[in-house]
Amino acid sequence: MTATTETRGDDDRDATKNLLDPGFELTLRPMRYPDFYERYRDAIKNTWTVEEVDLHSDVADLAKLSPGEQHMIGRLVAFFATGDSIVANNLVLTLYKHINSPEARLYLSRQLFEEAVHVQFYLTLLDTYLPDPDERAAAFDAVESIPSIREKARFCFRWMAVLEGEEGVERIDRLESRADRRRFLLNLICFAACIEGLFFYGAFAYVYWFRSRGLLHGLATGTNWVFRDESMHMEFAFSVVDTVRQEEPDLFDEEMGRQVTAMLEEAVEAELQFARDLCGEGLPGMNTESMREYLRAVADQRLARLGLPVRYGSANPFSFMELQNVQELTNFFERRVSAYQVAVEGTVAFDDDF
Repeated sequence: MTATTETRGDDDRDATKNLLDPGFELTLRPMRYPDFYERYRDAIKNTWTVEEVDLHSDVADLAKLSPGEQHMIGRLVAFFATGDSIVANNLVLTLYKHINSPEARLYLSRQLFEEAVHVQFYLTLLDTYLPDPDERAAAFDAVESIPSIREKARFCFRWMAVLEGEEGVERIDRLESRADRRRFLLNLICFAACIEGLFFYGAFAYVYWFRSRGLLHGLATGTNWVFRDESMHMEFAFSVVDTVRQEEPDLFDEEMGRQVTAMLEEAVEAELQFARDLCGEGLPGMNTESMREYLRAVADQRLARLGLPVRYGSANPFSFMELQNVQELTNFFERRVSAYQVAVEGTVAFDDDF
């Protein structure tokens, strides 16, 4: 009998409690949310370390890049330097605090570890790509000094920090009211659909554009593993939203749907401003117009996942992105397996969303 089978029947622990009820549930048995526990178990299989990423060939590739491409890479690593830190802070200060399920908190604990690995990976990228200390300092200051990154950070703070005492907004310590729960759902959806599911997916597109041209394989290898982690983070958050909607269907009403759509529209515009900064007048195979279509296609996928009408009707213009979520097959004459996984079990899906 599998662990999943053992726990599926354990759903009768105080059936009057909901996932967002205030408190700090500690009891793992009987298990009310076995799906969250299985997600934790699956995440453990995806363990990787930064030391496994070989960036040596990237140094030679960086010297081959045009000034426009070098500008793009500089902006990317500057965004990476702070992006996952924003995510990790929200995990600790908001999600772990208010998702009242020990099974979910197991997963969130694992996710926090993965975000720490991502931060370490991006720190290593900065040290490798920007050997000049002043350039590295400027990258770490990007939230304040680079307007396109500053706008993305402000978007995150507007939609997520409302639960953490943002200026002019009262801190919510407990989700006591319907309004509190709605604000928490907006935080969670912003976290999943806009930050993990749009901002980082936009950044991944630039990385895989370089890879499609035979450049920066080390960056692409680490990004493969980050991408796999982020996809699981996003789907976990969406599964929490699904559970809340089942338990409290009145929370996610038409007004909430309009707010979520407006949020994604705002996220697309913030990411498009970043694209203008990175692409400038355009590079071969990568420009602002193509990125606009890609971002709109991704936003439509997030809306569809939430059961909302699509907003843009755009198609993915990047053929190199169609395979980005496929476990990479190795040319073992050139490099190690980048689709590394610990204790692999089950099957691999080849049709996941980009």
